[in-house]
Amino acid sequence: MARRRSAVRIGMTGLGEREELAPGVFINTNYRGCTPGFMYTEEGIILIDSPLIPKQAIDWRQQIEDEYPDQPFLYMINTDHHRGHALGNQYFMPVKVIAHERAHKEMSGYTENFKERVRNSFKREPEIQAQLNNIIIIPPHITFTQRSTLLYGSRRIELIYVGGHTPATSIVWLPEEKICFVGDILWVDQHPYMAQGNTLEWLRALETIRKLGAEYLIPGHGPVCGPDATYRVAEYIEFMRKRVREYYLDGKNKNETKSGLVGEMLEWFPVPPERKAKIESQIKSGLNRVFREIQREQDAAAGIVSLDEDEEDDD
Repeated sequence: MARRRSAVRIGMTGLGEREELAPGVFINTNYRGCTPGFMYTEEGIILIDSPLIPKQAIDWRQQIEDEYPDQPFLYMINTDHHRGHALGNQYFMPVKVIAHERAHKEMSGYTENFKERVRNSFKREPEIQAQLNNIIIIPPHITFTQRSTLLYGSRRIELIYVGGHTPATSIVWLPEEKICFVGDILWVDQHPYMAQGNTLEWLRALETIRKLGAEYLIPGHGPVCGPDATYRVAEYIEFMRKRVREYYLDGKNKNETKSGLVGEMLEWFPVPPERKAKIESQIKSGLNRVFREIQREQDAAAGIVSLDEDEEDDD
């Protein structure tokens, strides 16, 4: 099948452009937080992820309603529970939210402290911070564990749990259109966020995606791409695992490993100068995670049982 991209369409409010990848399947790569998508079915609209910033979420809803007036919103599928993918759910009510069961556990535990941390993350952007004064968490109404299929009109939509990036990360596969929304499993020319990751799951997830036969992959962040884009992320993860293992076997502790490797990892993808400190912190969180994995793997090889840790690293 020949690969095609339709003309870009401009949203009514002008905050971002929507693009039609296949008849009735749209994305917007211009919002902060994630790349949301939606698809038209003869029974209504199914959405994938929601913009983090309220004005952008409202803009996205207006664009959808402009394209398909009077169509009900059936479902919002969250590819994971992180703020960039799920915090905007409130602006698409009364939609029903679908996500992995672990996403429900995580989002049901979001407290006022979590909301305050979200607001504080925009303290240098007071206009955005002010938009976040009325955060309402909408956890999933419907959950799944491994796979689920939605059949609406002529659409077949497959939800596939892959893990890796988080314990809730899932992908959305449209087999007829050969389009896959892969969430934060795939980062294009960016350092992946790994603070809650499981790298062996992540590598398996990338292999699963490659085997689907997709023509278009929609990353959680970054441009639309093809399956070949998965190899660079896999190489990054494999390199990090290799180097952390070498440091661990050389007797280095976690802090020594982070200090020694953050510079090496920084070179893999371009980093804007104004984001260098943030990206370094992000890489350190990933190194923390991988160090624990290697430690558990070595313990298991020695017959020592260690507890799994799924919490997010903040340091």
